Amino acid sequence: MSGAALPGDPPGGRRAVAVWSTGVAVYFVAVIFRTSLGVAGLDAADRFDVGASALSTFSILQLLVYAGMQIPVGLLVDRLGTKKVLGMGVVLFTAGQLGFAFSPTYGMALASRALLGCGDAMTFISVLRLGSRWFPARRGPLIAQLAGLVGMAGNLVSTLVLARLLHGIGWTAAFAGSALAGVVVLVLLLLFLKDHPEGHEPEPVPHQGAAYVRRQIAASWREPGTRLGLWVHFTTQFPAMVFLLLWGLPFLVEAQGLSRAAAGELLTLVVLSNMAVGLVYGQIIARHHGARLPLALGTVAATSLLWAATLGYPGEHAPMWLLIVLCTVLGACGPASMIGFDFARPANPAERQGTASGITNMGGFVASMTTLFAIGALLDATDDDYTVAFSSVFVLQALGVTQILRLRRRAARRERERLVASRVETVHVPA
Repeated sequence: MSGAALPGDPPGGRRAVAVWSTGVAVYFVAVIFRTSLGVAGLDAADRFDVGASALSTFSILQLLVYAGMQIPVGLLVDRLGTKKVLGMGVVLFTAGQLGFAFSPTYGMALASRALLGCGDAMTFISVLRLGSRWFPARRGPLIAQLAGLVGMAGNLVSTLVLARLLHGIGWTAAFAGSALAGVVVLVLLLLFLKDHPEGHEPEPVPHQGAAYVRRQIAASWREPGTRLGLWVHFTTQFPAMVFLLLWGLPFLVEAQGLSRAAAGELLTLVVLSNMAVGLVYGQIIARHHGARLPLALGTVAATSLLWAATLGYPGEHAPMWLLIVLCTVLGACGPASMIGFDFARPANPAERQGTASGITNMGGFVASMTTLFAIGALLDATDDDYTVAFSSVFVLQALGVTQILRLRRRAARRERERLVASRVETVHVPA
């Protein structure tokens, strides 16, 4: 199916780019704050006098809050609009980052990261909604991939800039100083962000309490495209997320015998690959809508193949060339997960876009949390056997692929029906 223009499409243009860029700037800062702990793990262990298990709780709690907030945030975006929800998100994640800077105890630091995760959860769905309100539908895949690319750029800022600040000016100054970025984007948001262009106001949706919430969730879930989007996100995102967030560095250093510097370079390669592949995937899907599922399943197959080759390598350590290829392929996981939104978006009307995106976005984070726990438990049970622990990746991939194959035909049929119906309505609208 081509990415043809749909009835009532917003026009796009420079004004759309300016407004969308303001929302993306908020997401950019949120990702810097989200990933800031990744460069401060050893410092956090020393500051709060905690071991590896307590340290990993920071990441797991943040993901738990993020995933748990997705459907509530989607409902809020549908009800209140993008500007209000993004504004609340900025206030929360900035307060969380500032609290983390001054936390004297592990418990307060943990609460600060939970607050940060809550605010962070409000950003990406809002940015997706902003893109769908300001740009034509055919631009949706590219706009979503560009948003993801900006997020990975935030990850690079944490790795390259915040890490140096941390070791140069100290914990409190680095984290408190970075929190100023939240204040800057809040001002930009209040001054320049607008929910939709003139003449494209959504139909008002009367709120009826719990009944409204149930209807939104149930109607979104009934659409096969929403469920397919969730399972695509579930199956594609988590291998890279788990690798970058927690277990990549230990695997490369302890299981593969690399130095911390070499392992850090490979983690950076994952981020750079993500950014490059995101641009390619966005352009392909914008031009060839039918490429969505082949790209998603192809990414899963390539990831599985490279993990199997790395874990099953007969030598003591996998060769560097194989690890480089593995990390390059892992970089495709993030862009592939964005394809999930390209299934959910056309399956739902404008008034349910936030809810549908929230359901979809839960997929990868639930898979990531499950895998984080599974790898940790298997490492403890097998005396740090990384081959057994990382084999849990294949179990979740098999589950996800099974669900994708089960839903793909129903989702495609329903999407065709919606497109035909929208065109018929346009034909019958009087001039």
